[in-house]
Amino acid sequence: YVTPTLLGDIINPRDLVLLITPIDTEAPAGRMILPQVQAIRDTIDNDAIAVVLKESEVEAFFEKVSVKPSLAVTDSQIFAKANKLVPEDVPLTSYSILLARLKGNFDAYLKGTPAISELKDGDRVLLLESCSHHSTCDDIGRVKIPRWIKGFTNKEVEFDVVAGLDKLPRDIMEYSLVIQCGGCMITQKQLINRLHSAIEEGIPVTNYGMAIAYVQGIYRRAIAPFVK
Repeated sequence: YVTPTLLGDIINPRDLVLLITPIDTEAPAGRMILPQVQAIRDTIDNDAIAVVLKESEVEAFFEKVSVKPSLAVTDSQIFAKANKLVPEDVPLTSYSILLARLKGNFDAYLKGTPAISELKDGDRVLLLESCSHHSTCDDIGRVKIPRWIKGFTNKEVEFDVVAGLDKLPRDIMEYSLVIQCGGCMITQKQLINRLHSAIEEGIPVTNYGMAIAYVQGIYRRAIAPFVK
């Protein structure tokens, strides 16, 4: 039996892995969010070196440290900023995309993400959040992703957000795209079951991190560590 791994098949022992962890309004006080903790643990479990820092220290890191990271991982919400700060010769991805590959139907996500470009006025997008967290004024699923998609497509797209494992507000066939969060709080089986009906009906599916990378123009870089 091979234990599933976030990073084990894309890093080597003694590699330096840069883990960018913004402390924003959604960050829990006094601790880190689960995907960040999982990435740290997986890096250590694979005998690599984890360097954890905020985005405000990334520039200083590259000025002071001569060793080039084998991989940089960022929170998807600051993808655009990280893309500018992390040199182009350093592979860059996000915690959400790591989880998408570990738990989700990654091939379906790769196929479905470009459907964002095909959204039309009046299309409806379903955002699936697997936990029931307290939403903020700048919530990733309820505020940021809808804003970024509307800005990218320049279309009047409608959004439904479903938290936890609640029932969908309408038939799955009414959606033109389904965007699933990383799913750090649910099992792989629950996540796959959640998306099963959409995939069966041929509705494009993607993941928070992959969708954000796509609309911010850095999709190819973000998936490059996993696509040979």
